[in-house]
Amino acid sequence: MLKIFKYLQKKEYLLILCSLVFIVTQVYLDLKLPDYMHEITMLVQTEGSKMSDVLLQGGYMLLCAVGSVIASIIVGFFAAKVAAGFSVRLRAMVFEKTMSFSIEEINGFSTASLITRSTNDITQIQLLISMGLQVIVKAPILAVWAVMKMMGKSWQWTAATGFAVLFLILMLCILIFVALPKFKIIQSLTDNLNRVTRENLTGIRVVQAYNAGNYQEKKFDEANIALTNTNLFTSRAMALIMPTMGIIMSGISLAIYWIGAVLINAAALPDRLSLFSDMVVFSSYAMQVIMAFMMLSFVFIMLPRASVSAKRIQEVLDTKAKIIDGNVTEGEKGLSGEIEFRNVSFKYPDAAEYILRNVSFKASKGETVAFIGSTGSGKSTLLNLIPRYFDATEGEVLVDGVNVKHYTQESLRKKLGYVSQKAILFSGTVTTNVAYGDSGSKETDVKKAIDIAQGTEFVEKMENQYNASISQGGTNVSGGQKQRLSIARAVHRQPEIYIFDDSFSALDYKTDRVLRSKLKNETKDATTLIVGQRIGTIKDADRIIVLDDGEVVGIGTHDELMQNCSVYQEIAYSQLSKEELEIG
Repeated sequence: MLKIFKYLQKKEYLLILCSLVFIVTQVYLDLKLPDYMHEITMLVQTEGSKMSDVLLQGGYMLLCAVGSVIASIIVGFFAAKVAAGFSVRLRAMVFEKTMSFSIEEINGFSTASLITRSTNDITQIQLLISMGLQVIVKAPILAVWAVMKMMGKSWQWTAATGFAVLFLILMLCILIFVALPKFKIIQSLTDNLNRVTRENLTGIRVVQAYNAGNYQEKKFDEANIALTNTNLFTSRAMALIMPTMGIIMSGISLAIYWIGAVLINAAALPDRLSLFSDMVVFSSYAMQVIMAFMMLSFVFIMLPRASVSAKRIQEVLDTKAKIIDGNVTEGEKGLSGEIEFRNVSFKYPDAAEYILRNVSFKASKGETVAFIGSTGSGKSTLLNLIPRYFDATEGEVLVDGVNVKHYTQESLRKKLGYVSQKAILFSGTVTTNVAYGDSGSKETDVKKAIDIAQGTEFVEKMENQYNASISQGGTNVSGGQKQRLSIARAVHRQPEIYIFDDSFSALDYKTDRVLRSKLKNETKDATTLIVGQRIGTIKDADRIIVLDDGEVVGIGTHDELMQNCSVYQEIAYSQLSKEELEIG
């Protein structure tokens, strides 16, 4: 738990120190109140005392009360400032760390869990700091100071107060022992609820298409009920604290006055007035001690969950990314857009079988190299090794003569224009999606990129055209429109290397052909890698690499492969007739 607070800054430590000063001031003022009450009690019962003396002591009591309130407000302000600043920075650190993760680390935590850790878990830490800073510091000072003031009054009263405190501590320990394991479960159940909710929202079209609303509701209910029941268990356990506190406070007051009555009755007449005054003051001090432990009980309610949250956040921050930056920013002199695979083999973490085996090829500037093969043959996996979404298990992947592992990730990815298999759009506008990551983009460049991607017609029909709103995930545009905007985003970047991972599948044949024709003119000075399922999409490539079960079984042009590669022939004849292939 304490490890997470190493991320506090100097200015926040200074605010905490200032808070400590005001907390001590507040405690001092709170403990002065019984002293003035003692004076008033003595004045009221002393013969010849003046009303002005009573009012003076009452004025001091009022000043102490007002001063205590002001000090409490200042401490609350400082605590809120520390909590808010710390949580903002912590959230940024978790987000930045998550951005450095490869797909392997993200899958290890799960997307839902990372979202929970970035939001709910950090909120638990923020609540602990904002509410707990005052209590954690104030309660022990108040308790110790009050006990010191109580000492010497009466061992009977001290024993009664000590018994009440021990009973309170025992109860808190039992509750924490019972509730702490449940708090660990709560955070994992929150992850699960987020996962189910996210699944439902991202797959809403499929859910509706299959009339699976009831099925999804059942899944959500199961996750929701599990979380609710666990929360109820901890809440019911913690709910015992307040009634117990009430019983203890009432009980200690009753015990002090009962013991006081016995002591006063047994005392000599001259000592009775002093004993009565001591009883009133001791009762106030005892209340202060119990109040201190009552305040600590609030921390004990928050602390177990915050402790679990802190460990979960620390897990993210302590995780070492498997994809580590190199220090190279440029390729070899004279090389641009050259890609080479040297005996590359790859298997996913913890997998027994290799996805790719001994893959070797070279693509030079201006070339278009296409990849085709059956589902699961490793086409997309091969392309994912270039931007280092994964690292090759064996062999080398080189870009411009340098192993991709030696580049800084930023420098490597600046060379690439990547269009993923699943078209991804972000909430914003058409322009912000096409010029993604480029705040200084010109409108003419955006329009040109969209025109090359064959998107001008549908974009200009949209309301506000190039400033038309795009919803999260691009749910307000069709699959083909999403693909064209994704392609436009890659074209707008004008990279050395274009990577199209089955990025034309949602386009009709006519749009596909026109787009590739325009794209060829635009990318003539760049290297283009295309994964395709349709022969028509890749047949004009300079070279076609045929993959089967992770191995290269053919390299050549369309015509060459039709002559000497049986796997390619099977794919071609399954899509087009012999006559169509001959005409093409």
